Amino acid sequence: MLTKILPAVRGLMAHNQDLPRLARVDPDGTEPVIAIPPGCGDVLAVLRDRLPAGARRVTVEAFGTYAAEFSGRAGRAAGKIAVVTGAAQGFGLEIATDLAAQGAWVALADINVEGVNAAAATINAACGRDAAIGVAVNVADPDSLAAAMARVVASFGGIDLFVANAGVLRAGSVKDLSVKDLDFVTSVNYKGYFLSVQSVAPIMALQHSAAPQVWFDIIQINSKSGLTGSNKNGAYAGSKFGGIGLTQSFALELVEDGVKVNAICPGNFYDGPLWSDPEKGLFKQYLDSGKVPGAKTFADVKRFYEAKVPMRRGCTTPDVMKALYYLMEQAYETGQAMPVTGGQVMLA
Repeated sequence: MLTKILPAVRGLMAHNQDLPRLARVDPDGTEPVIAIPPGCGDVLAVLRDRLPAGARRVTVEAFGTYAAEFSGRAGRAAGKIAVVTGAAQGFGLEIATDLAAQGAWVALADINVEGVNAAAATINAACGRDAAIGVAVNVADPDSLAAAMARVVASFGGIDLFVANAGVLRAGSVKDLSVKDLDFVTSVNYKGYFLSVQSVAPIMALQHSAAPQVWFDIIQINSKSGLTGSNKNGAYAGSKFGGIGLTQSFALELVEDGVKVNAICPGNFYDGPLWSDPEKGLFKQYLDSGKVPGAKTFADVKRFYEAKVPMRRGCTTPDVMKALYYLMEQAYETGQAMPVTGGQVMLA
């Protein structure tokens, strides 16, 4: 029920384009007390009728007292509540870190619970505030996603930005890739993205109903492999092509709920574990699979791929963040798949 109550309260407490974070507090006797009738089918209507205009605190019977906290900080994500999946390492961790540095409250969500809890603690120490929390999630499991979104809403009050970054890769030829590996890639990259949006979209829609002047963002971290085929990597490329189909479809549907849906398609991020992990990374997978003719070392594989990029380097997190902030700030853009590839993929 909190996933319906708090986003509605947040929207009703909006100040112009800004929604507050809602923090659980002790009652002080000054706040209105509202009871939500059992089995209520329209929580927003009840709250709209009973929450006084300008209220900044409220007690909801059986659920506690919450106070609005407006950010007051500078930054391109100031005051936003963000969720980043796959945030224990790599792009996800660096995206979450940058969002917090730019003033957001951030939930780092990952199946690696110890990793995101440690990362959140590091972010909080760097920011000097309680900017981040770690949240356990398996994006391929709808129950896990529901529990994760409930945790985020209970901690912050709602969600403004959802970054669907969780992704996996198993390289291999169509001639011999196992069904197990195909299912693994598809389950996380395609099904996981679908289920993630299914879990967060109602929260954003409720906030928009309460504050129609405010819009929200879902951004998938896709891949250049979602824009052009990838030799001996069809399972991954297919899942990413499918992700762009979902992005466009979600954009058409969710625009009526005040939600923009876009994708970022980065080039190769060589410094992250997806590539550099010595046992499971792509340097090893591509070397072992013979994807790079004549390659004998990881360095050979890296040089082969860098040579494909007009700018002769891999993609970095600052490159991705420039695209992410653009998509957040651009009010007139949805359903797009934005390449960040150094010219390796050029759209017609």
